[in-house]
Amino acid sequence: MRPEKTPPERNRSPHGAPAATHARLDDVLAAQLAACDQAGLRRRLVVTDPDGSYVLRSGRRLLNLSSNNYLGLADHPALKEAAREAAERYGTGAGASRLVTGHLPLAAELEEAVARWKGTEAAVVFTSGYAANVGVIPALVGRGDVVFSDRLNHASIVDGIVLSRAHHVRYRHNDVEHLEHLLKKAPREARKLIVTDAVFSMDGDAAPLEDLVALKERYGAWLMVDEAHSAGLLGPRGAGLVAALGLTEAVEVQMGTFSKALGAYVAGSRTLIDWLVQRARSLVYSTGLPPAVLAASLSGLRLAQEEPWRREKALDLAARFRAALRAAGLAVGEGPSAIVPLIVGISAAALAVSRALEEQGILAVAIRPPTVPEGTARLRFSFSALHDKGDVDRAARAAIDAVRALGGPAT
Repeated sequence: MRPEKTPPERNRSPHGAPAATHARLDDVLAAQLAACDQAGLRRRLVVTDPDGSYVLRSGRRLLNLSSNNYLGLADHPALKEAAREAAERYGTGAGASRLVTGHLPLAAELEEAVARWKGTEAAVVFTSGYAANVGVIPALVGRGDVVFSDRLNHASIVDGIVLSRAHHVRYRHNDVEHLEHLLKKAPREARKLIVTDAVFSMDGDAAPLEDLVALKERYGAWLMVDEAHSAGLLGPRGAGLVAALGLTEAVEVQMGTFSKALGAYVAGSRTLIDWLVQRARSLVYSTGLPPAVLAASLSGLRLAQEEPWRREKALDLAARFRAALRAAGLAVGEGPSAIVPLIVGISAAALAVSRALEEQGILAVAIRPPTVPEGTARLRFSFSALHDKGDVDRAARAAIDAVRALGGPAT
């Protein structure tokens, strides 16, 4: 047996161990950041101070058309008062995981209210929508199982599937024929889970839930629907797209958030919720939500149901804006939501339009790959109950002018 060779001195550290031959971490990351800059894909954190339907940003007051505060409740006096009272009564934090001592009375009250609102047996709240999706999916499926996911699903759904270690099968966006083709190929003995957004966050269109229910029943699958951008806006009492279509009994798992229209919740059968308490790691191993957040969410949920004008106004304004851009020949997404994407194409053009709007006092952030597919960079406009028709018309004129200045439609 040949003796091992001693590494030459130049490859050894001062302490005698083999020296590292790879580049410094910061050097590698700096090169990757430079590539992001060159491609126009560098993301930055910009301090933004909310001011009603406006924001204060980089020293300017801008009309905010980039928020998910659809119902305009984020700054509502009732929510702030509820948060203040909860902090005085319970303190500023839950202090522990909910499975230890962090399951506060407010959490139980909120979960009961969500279940009543959604028309389900039970519900459980999570710290965020991301935490809900990365906790729920691995609790339901694992190795040997198959998850069918719409190609445009939110990143948190994709990450939940990756963490589950189930086989990830993506179907073309809202293409039920493609999904059925893939379902036919799945092993009969495998657990099969179909996951979709109800309303897609970057496109504003809705999933064909009735068709998905028919497919899941035909092929013995389960269906999970993420209502982050539809709960609060669609359906009876704002209960979401599932409720709007009368599919509550047919959809096994409904997930949604409070941060968009109203934290996060999962609603379904009592058995489902009990199982998630056992196995959803993002629930089990996270400190419970702060009392102020729970109280504000509970107050927001009540207002969302008591004041339907909020969702009606947000949806009407979005429809008005969508119609104005379409009449000018611009490429806009279709859908029933408060989200209106203006498709520009390349990232540099999307950034240019966004900057032009900012010069006009309007904040509409450019959305670029990898958040959206290559060649579909866009501005994502979203409307809330805080806006008015004057805001919509002003933004539409500015967007049309900005696109035309880049050589877009001139009709």
